[in-house]
Amino acid sequence: KRHTSARPKRIHGFTMGQKFSVIAVVVAGAVAAVKVAANGDGGPKPKKNKTTTSVVEVTLVGASPGRQILILFGPPGAGKGTHAPAIEKKLGTPQLSTGDMLRAAVSAGTTVGKLAKQAMESGALVTDEIVCGIIAERIANKDCANGFILDGFPRTVEQAKALDAVLEKSGESVTRVIELKVPDAVLEERICGRWVHKNSGRSYHSKFAPPLSLKKGKLPKPKHMCDDLTGEPLVQRADDTSTALVARLKAYHAQTVPVLEHYGPAKAVGVDANRTMALVWADIDAATN
Repeated sequence: KRHTSARPKRIHGFTMGQKFSVIAVVVAGAVAAVKVAANGDGGPKPKKNKTTTSVVEVTLVGASPGRQILILFGPPGAGKGTHAPAIEKKLGTPQLSTGDMLRAAVSAGTTVGKLAKQAMESGALVTDEIVCGIIAERIANKDCANGFILDGFPRTVEQAKALDAVLEKSGESVTRVIELKVPDAVLEERICGRWVHKNSGRSYHSKFAPPLSLKKGKLPKPKHMCDDLTGEPLVQRADDTSTALVARLKAYHAQTVPVLEHYGPAKAVGVDANRTMALVWADIDAATN
């Protein structure tokens, strides 16, 4: 999509758009039963070293009517920002960003928000314990009565375990993790072509969703990249470069695989996101039924 929300700036280790974005699906009461087609009557069992299954292998069965929240993993440029709103609309649950929740808690002056403010003012990182406390506060709100989409947490096994502990207190647990898979070589083209209107957050891509100001045959230089509505110049993120992307992907892969292993193939579903939006959404839709 052309006009989507821009990724927020980093706040002591956490970002809204979340470089290593994660969306977790939680169902209250008990874990939804999962049927793995490949492990059906007499079928072969998944290999122990397999971290995700494919969409066709996994079907949710007899899910609890309680709260549900969906999770989405994906490297920068995989399409999380494109598909997350559609998931939110389908489930009728809010998408929660750790960056948003952190700022809101600090602004509201909640107990955990005050701890976060103290950490930030002292120059320290906001701890996983504080973030989990902020999440616990936020998901108690009425708009989360049917569930919530957690965006930006967990990114590590330690954070996943901390989140599990919070959910266990109310009899909940993560029931679905969706990983959007895109080859690193493809991600470079997606990432390095992104441009953003800083004031509004509207985003563009020099190839896939160019602004009206980029005429045919022109190179995507600053003078040719302007916002469609205001005419103001677009900018590129400092880390949306080939050099920065290499480091970002290395960190993503190092952190993501252990988290996927933590949740296991019964909960983690891999989706080939290097296809048309319609095909990618069809798999996400099937995995969230």
